[in-house]
Amino acid sequence: MNGTIVNYKGGKHTQVTNQMIITVENITTKEEAAKLVGKKVTYNTGKKDITGEVRSAHGNSGAIRVLFETGMPGQAIGKPVKIA
Repeated sequence: MNGTIVNYKGGKHTQVTNQMIITVENITTKEEAAKLVGKKVTYNTGKKDITGEVRSAHGNSGAIRVLFETGMPGQAIGKPVKIA
């Protein structure tokens, strides 16, 4: 399954660099996104893979929140990820 990194998790004055919001192909509801909790997510930087885990659904349109092992680079926004 493929997804796209949309943005960092954050608030008005904060940014959490190891958590990203991801949209997934063909997932459009909160209930469908909740079924992905616990799945592994992999982002390839070209030199290495950064892995993470789906922690929760985000919003009502089927986005998910992923906790990665390390801080993610800003260049990752808009790039594809693999969900296994």
